[in-house]
Amino acid sequence: MATSQLTASLRNLPAFGRFQPSTHRFPSVGHVIIAPPTRTSFPSFAVKATTVVAPKHTSVKPLGDRVLVKIKDAEEKTDGGILLPATAQSKPQGGEVVAVGDGKSVGNSKVDIAVKTGAQIVYSKYAGTEVEFNGSKHLILKDDDIIGILETDEVKDLKPLNDRVLIKVAEADEKTSGGLLLTEATKEKPSIGTVIAVGPGPLDEEGYRKSLSITPGNTVLYSKYAGNDFKGKDGFNYIALRASDVMAILS
Repeated sequence: MATSQLTASLRNLPAFGRFQPSTHRFPSVGHVIIAPPTRTSFPSFAVKATTVVAPKHTSVKPLGDRVLVKIKDAEEKTDGGILLPATAQSKPQGGEVVAVGDGKSVGNSKVDIAVKTGAQIVYSKYAGTEVEFNGSKHLILKDDDIIGILETDEVKDLKPLNDRVLIKVAEADEKTSGGLLLTEATKEKPSIGTVIAVGPGPLDEEGYRKSLSITPGNTVLYSKYAGNDFKGKDGFNYIALRASDVMAILS
């Protein structure tokens, strides 16, 4: 068949309707029509990312030395009644224990969780992992991340756990040695205070409690940037920290 006749035949076929003719010489066969597909020869398709929706859980069972806490709602108003926007509301550090693990083994001893279901606790600010179920925010954290038990709204009533110590912070100097009045921003953060309460002590290698050498009433010097700060309703500042962050007893 002649080249012109082959070309005409191919153009009349529906399957080749979208092909554009081009020539390429092959030494053995003469002129052959090569019909490369155009970009529109294949239908286009789009791939969209999908969001995996986790199944809704109705219960969470903490394991080992972990505790499940229902997080207390953030304060929406200041003490003076001013409504706070969401960005200005302080992150809560307290909640109710709703489930506890079976404890842990230390040496040859089995150590139970220090808190029970229903206890109102205070925990370290950046501890744990948040989970949400039953429409409420919860936190799973280790027993050692719990600062203490607080059954009232008064920080001074905190009962420290493990090796934690509650200290009433000494008031910052209002003036410099030269008599200049200091603003809140320029006042040096104090690192001296009076011990209000102490925990039962840390666990030793055999799982027994080791009493702290610090006692309520001691005036102590502590590490400047340690612990968790709290503002009491009595207007005083408090700090809860580990006994290892207390550097000296002053007298």
